[in-house]
Amino acid sequence: MKITAKELYKKLVDDYKIVGEIGSINFKIKDLSIVIKTKDSVGNLIQEWLKAWMNQNKIEFVENNNSQTFPDFLLDVENPKKGLLEVKTFDFDNGPGFDLANFDSYSNSLLSASYRLDSDYLIFAYQMNDGIITIKDIWLKKIWELTCASKKWPLRVQDKKNVIHNIRPVIWYSERSTYKAFNSKEEFLSALNNTRYKYPQTRFSNAHWLTNVIEDYELHTGVSLTIE
Repeated sequence: MKITAKELYKKLVDDYKIVGEIGSINFKIKDLSIVIKTKDSVGNLIQEWLKAWMNQNKIEFVENNNSQTFPDFLLDVENPKKGLLEVKTFDFDNGPGFDLANFDSYSNSLLSASYRLDSDYLIFAYQMNDGIITIKDIWLKKIWELTCASKKWPLRVQDKKNVIHNIRPVIWYSERSTYKAFNSKEEFLSALNNTRYKYPQTRFSNAHWLTNVIEDYELHTGVSLTIE
């Protein structure tokens, strides 16, 4: 069964009603079985569970064999430019601490794979108490709905000793966030471009970056972006 990310989200949340459900992680050697109470492996195992659930529901997808590269799944098995799905998880008590992408790798990828801008992010929030995992909420977002500005940079990033490493998420579900998520892919691209210009390591190679991304996006999608 071929479905979109929105349809997948609806099946999980509205039909399967996963929010509020509980689970646990067990490990067994011979006759000794234990419940895992640490959070180290929860994210990977939720993704493995999702894969099994999609197989059980006969949903078409292709899994990325390299867990270190984007995306986690392709929901369109015939067109690798569509149906890109990335899965993220986080401990609801601590907030979203995951990285959305490596800053340099993401910027460079948009020069030839700008359709990546339209990828979907399926995000699971969980709580773990004495080995019992509760699914607190699930969101389906685009990257511009997960990113924002910051005091130092036009795009919120992780930097250490003035070296930018990763693109970081806003707390999109909180009304108290100082900076709000962007409203469109154009706003996100503008912030990324301005961050590249402000950042000394990419400033001098940034002259035509945005123009090239816009041209590549139109080549792949037929849509011309207007960015001020």
